[in-house]
Amino acid sequence: MKHWKKVFGIMSLLFLSIFLAACNSTDEQASSETGNSEKETTEEKQEEEEKVTLVYSSGVDTTDATEKLIEAFEASHPNIDIEYREMPADTGQQHDQYVTAFSAQSSEIDVFEGDVIWPAEFAQANYTLDLDRFIKADGINMDDYFPGTVAAGKFNGKQWAMPMFSDAGMLYYRTDIVDTPPKTWDELIKQAKSLKGEAGTQFGYLMQAAQYEGLVCNAIEFIASYGGQIINENNEVVANSPETVKAIKKMQEIVNSAFVPDNILNFMETETETAWIEGQSVFARNWPYMQASSNDPERSKVIDKIGITTLPSGDADSAATLGGWMAMINRYTEHPEAAWELVKFLSGPEGQKIRAIEGGSAPTLKALYEDADIKEASPLFANPEFQKVLAAAVPRPVSPIYPEISDILQIELSSALTGDQTAEEAAANIQTKVEAAINE
Repeated sequence: MKHWKKVFGIMSLLFLSIFLAACNSTDEQASSETGNSEKETTEEKQEEEEKVTLVYSSGVDTTDATEKLIEAFEASHPNIDIEYREMPADTGQQHDQYVTAFSAQSSEIDVFEGDVIWPAEFAQANYTLDLDRFIKADGINMDDYFPGTVAAGKFNGKQWAMPMFSDAGMLYYRTDIVDTPPKTWDELIKQAKSLKGEAGTQFGYLMQAAQYEGLVCNAIEFIASYGGQIINENNEVVANSPETVKAIKKMQEIVNSAFVPDNILNFMETETETAWIEGQSVFARNWPYMQASSNDPERSKVIDKIGITTLPSGDADSAATLGGWMAMINRYTEHPEAAWELVKFLSGPEGQKIRAIEGGSAPTLKALYEDADIKEASPLFANPEFQKVLAAAVPRPVSPIYPEISDILQIELSSALTGDQTAEEAAANIQTKVEAAINE
């Protein structure tokens, strides 16, 4: 009996040891699992808090604007670092470098600045990201921007680029000669004829009529002012119209008049600016930058004698060809959400204000022209006529093959201005050749 009690006791101790060992093993496993779970949670939090680095590229900036923009953005977005990449000053070289990178589906650049004539091309080529979902999610009101700047970034009903800063053609006039600037092209012709020679002037009007991109910009202003278009919002070619024909005829009338220089067909921006600041003309069409040179005491003979206003109307409204730059996101970026934060900043009130004050770039947000600091930064921004110019801005034909279209326009318009073909022939040729280029 004692023997069995002894055996039973030993077996009980054995079972108790096995039970305790099993419990201890279970506790260790549970503890291990809990520890692993806590470790994973900590790692996830650390990953969420890790900084994202975006590569942001733009052309050469000779001001402090880009540096100030990056500083302000990083200060307000502590989890996003910006690596800035400066592109060539030449717009064509910038374009080609982007095309090379994006066609290879490179994700190296996240956010980039593009000319207003690029969005359609880049959208069609699948280089840039559609921004509509971001715009909708953040409640961005695109009506806050000047309409032409929004239209330049829209293609096939989607927004591919956000407006950052703007440029537009406008009319300069001599305030010591002109009492009331002309409202229509016919009024300009009348005043240019009658006022030529006043205050030592040699010409009544200056424009850019050489065979290059500037000729296209001037022509778009004439065509739009008469209600015409090259390509409409449905991507249809509508160049061969009575409106376009009338606009080309008006250009021919001005170019062949006695109040423009004999070599007007060689005039680009540089020739226009030089003649203007020398005090040689009553009126001139040019971009906003010429206001600064007009008031440069070391160069200008027309200081405090210039006014600006919208370009004349035809049968429709005044129109100014849109220039400027937009922010886009590389479709192949690995950080689309962070990239949008940068684009939103660059095109938003804070980013545009920094660029206006530090870089002298014209905002695309209408409300910023009421900002006291921006008004103080430049007389141009404080001038209500400049706001009218931007409101009248229209984009050049929005097309993925814009460079080809520009070449066609330059050739056909130049041929019309030299008298080698009629306005009707020019409009018909533009229609046929642009359609053929699009259908290739």
